[in-house]
Amino acid sequence: MTDPTPPSAADAASRLPRRTTPTWEVELLISGVAIFAMLQLPGWLDARFFDLRARLDDDWNQLLALLYVYLMCGALTLAATFAIHLLVRAQWIAVVGMHSVFPGGIRWDRLRIGPIQREIEAARYGDAESAIDRADNRATVVFSVGVTLATIFMLISATVVTLFCLIVGIRGVFGVPRNAGIALVYLLIACLLPLFVATLVDRRFGDRLPRDGVAARMLRGLFRTYSRLGLSQRASNPTFTLLSSHGGDRRMQTVTVLLMLAVVIATGLAMYANFSPRFPGNYGAFPEFSDARHTLASAHYDDERDPLKDMAAFIPSAIATEPYLRLTVPYVPAQAADALRDCAGPPTDDAAGADRALACLQGMHAVSLDGKPLDPVPYEIGSDPRSGRPVLVAMIDIHSLPAGRHELQVAHAKASTGAPATMKSGKDRPWRIPFWPVPAQWR
Repeated sequence: MTDPTPPSAADAASRLPRRTTPTWEVELLISGVAIFAMLQLPGWLDARFFDLRARLDDDWNQLLALLYVYLMCGALTLAATFAIHLLVRAQWIAVVGMHSVFPGGIRWDRLRIGPIQREIEAARYGDAESAIDRADNRATVVFSVGVTLATIFMLISATVVTLFCLIVGIRGVFGVPRNAGIALVYLLIACLLPLFVATLVDRRFGDRLPRDGVAARMLRGLFRTYSRLGLSQRASNPTFTLLSSHGGDRRMQTVTVLLMLAVVIATGLAMYANFSPRFPGNYGAFPEFSDARHTLASAHYDDERDPLKDMAAFIPSAIATEPYLRLTVPYVPAQAADALRDCAGPPTDDAAGADRALACLQGMHAVSLDGKPLDPVPYEIGSDPRSGRPVLVAMIDIHSLPAGRHELQVAHAKASTGAPATMKSGKDRPWRIPFWPVPAQWR
């Protein structure tokens, strides 16, 4: 039997409003658990990107860069979404809790404001249930928009990977000498242009087309195909469609584009800062030499370098204490693969092919000491114990060098024209590695 007694004011204040979003508990659970993973994901992506970047050739480096940007955008979007959502949900919880503590609501007559301001503020606030409802809706919208944007980035990533693999496969079969990155742009345009044209035709002439006509059937088939592939925003993003239908289609598209642009810019700045540590900060007045003179770059010393990010020739330390100086030159496919193929021909598994390749690499990485070319340095094949990548190793006799500053210069292979810009920086200049040997009587 139902109790006909209406709830008291205190009981009503302790209950959530009837229009409370039913998913609020799941939202809090997801945000609370996933925010820690999302905050760690960018660091994990950085490590994987710099590790693979040194192992891949030009084509796959272009795919890696695109994939890194889109995945990083998705990770940053989710991290920001969950953080903001927790903050907004906390605000909602605070409003609900305070309404329970003070069931009478705001007492406007006790505030030290004038009557006109009181009228405006009271009308804007409404009643307590409306304020709780607004905070609740705001949190759900933030959660939905963030997840929708991250889903868009994931969809773009999957599309780019699929098309890029298709391009590489076609080029491997037919041998088309085309830059894979440029071909990807053309293929993306070719794939999305029919959908764009069909959308315009349907919006302008859809009402006038016969339902059973050829044009209408073609449009239906085209839209159905793109929906199944997940490339139609209406079918693949029902949350975005729902928001657009209530908040205005053009307005939501503008907001989405601006938010995505902000995330892409933030990711690009972070990526640039990883490549240029001097970028964030006021270092404009600090001297910088274009040819690396008077520069002790940490990338050239094994006790200082970052094995993931640095891809330059290096020695053990700036202070050389042994009679032989170990010079290590990393093999970076994006820089040397094309030049090595031109010099040694296609890769082979026989010893003769390996000898030709080693001789070519030795010619590419000529060494000079204090400006004087050394005799062809006999490189050995080795591996970097800190990164596991293949390297060339040379032992240079320095036992007779006097104390003081000396400098090794190591030439490196020129990157191909299709290599990423970060791979081609300084391609015409040798690596300059200053060092200071310790004479035998001081050891």
